[in-house]
Amino acid sequence: MEIINISTKALAGYYLLLMFPLAIMLWFKVPIVGKTVIAVVRMTLQLLFVGFYLQVLFQRNNPWLNALWLVIMVGVADFSIARGCDLRAGRFVLPLFAALAAGTAVPLFAFMEMLLHRAGLMDAQYVIPIGGMILGNCLRADIIGIKNFYDSIEKGEKVFLHTLAQGARLHEAIRPYLRDACQAALLPTVATMGTIGLVALPGMMTGVIMGGADPMTAIKYQIAIMIAIFSGTAITVMLAILMTVKSSFTPFGTLNREAFKGHP
Repeated sequence: MEIINISTKALAGYYLLLMFPLAIMLWFKVPIVGKTVIAVVRMTLQLLFVGFYLQVLFQRNNPWLNALWLVIMVGVADFSIARGCDLRAGRFVLPLFAALAAGTAVPLFAFMEMLLHRAGLMDAQYVIPIGGMILGNCLRADIIGIKNFYDSIEKGEKVFLHTLAQGARLHEAIRPYLRDACQAALLPTVATMGTIGLVALPGMMTGVIMGGADPMTAIKYQIAIMIAIFSGTAITVMLAILMTVKSSFTPFGTLNREAFKGHP
């Protein structure tokens, strides 16, 4: 069974479906119409570019080109996290990149080696889509976890400083905030795993079924990708927070305001 192709003309007409959400926004004066239109245009252009580029990658299937694309993906996610968490990119670009790279690489290569037994670990057909799914979830988890961590310390600064004043070291004082941040970052994935298959059929499983595979094969892929995503997000959130602490706190243990946007 082959997957049904979508014609360009049919897809262009499908954009008319956007009239409904745009009409709702205009009727209730929801002030994001402009942002929505820009987002749709950006999505279309970005996906077209990626589609053309991936065609070249898949045809050549060069391990070095595939690795370079993964590095670019991690780099873009790196700056997105810094922007989403109001961090000054210059201070955090390297630690965030290292955390993302580790959180993506560990489950990705385990997936390629332990499950698929691919002779080429950088096979474009598998490594790029699977790496993209893991990285996308790591990005969202990082933004949730990092923002929760620093926002909680800032809001409860008196309690945090009191803990330091009582003789706690920095790594001891941040432990409760780190625990809460990890919980906030991982809970969405935990909730998804608890309802998957009953509430919704997720992307990996749907894609494999539409590609012509039998449902049981699709289920195995979905179980594997959820384990990979959960493991990757746990690794990257923990590393991202721990590796940014050095740049975000002063030698006295207080938050370094210069590390965050909106502060001089």
